[in-house]
Amino acid sequence: MSGLLEGKRILITGVITDASIAFHAAKTAQEQGAEVVLTGFGRLSLVERIAGRLPKPAPVLELDVTNAEHLDTLAERVREHLPALDGVLHSIAYAPPSCLGGDFLEAPWEDVATGVQISAYSLKSLTTATLPLLTAGSGIVGMDFDARVAWPGYDWMGVAKAALESTNRYLAREVGPRGVRVNLVSAGPVRTMAAKSIPDFATLEDKWGERAPLGWAMTDPEPVARTICAALSDWLPTTTGSMIRADGGFHALGA
Repeated sequence: MSGLLEGKRILITGVITDASIAFHAAKTAQEQGAEVVLTGFGRLSLVERIAGRLPKPAPVLELDVTNAEHLDTLAERVREHLPALDGVLHSIAYAPPSCLGGDFLEAPWEDVATGVQISAYSLKSLTTATLPLLTAGSGIVGMDFDARVAWPGYDWMGVAKAALESTNRYLAREVGPRGVRVNLVSAGPVRTMAAKSIPDFATLEDKWGERAPLGWAMTDPEPVARTICAALSDWLPTTTGSMIRADGGFHALGA
């Protein structure tokens, strides 16, 4: 029996540790038949070690989404491993400490601009960089945290996620005629290295498991990884510009 992503070629960004959502997306994609290439930023040797823990070791490319040279050469570097791409996972977000933690009115524009560039504009940058490789029917998936409301301590990262959601819609309009889909997966809180940098994350942990109708396991990224792979697959051929929620149903409840 063939896997959901049999024969697909996927570029996955944002692998930091083997607890990260991106790592589990890469693992699930391989288990479902995909060939995977990873990108890393900073300590590439660490990312390469983590890549070795996948079912099949995957090549790692350096990618700083604020570096024009990295973006301009990305397609060429991917071609050294894969001739084309059928999917891309954007799992990249960062904002300086001043942008999180409750001092919303004090964060300087320079820090906010960094957060917006890396967390939202980079979805456009990554799409543009990989477009020459993307086949008709390809899917681009970005990782989101529902920005319809103000979360405790999330502050300007929440604003950046709102920008990401809007960017997703405009990108869907622009690349749809090329047969490329662009969607977001809005995940519930998962205990990752990225989550540890969010003040008041423990508050979300306490409430999510209690209120999500389907329940929620903070230490299990696999349900989110499966949702990502579904969005990358051929099974959602007319879904684009959408936010797909993988949060146990938490978003559907009021007070």
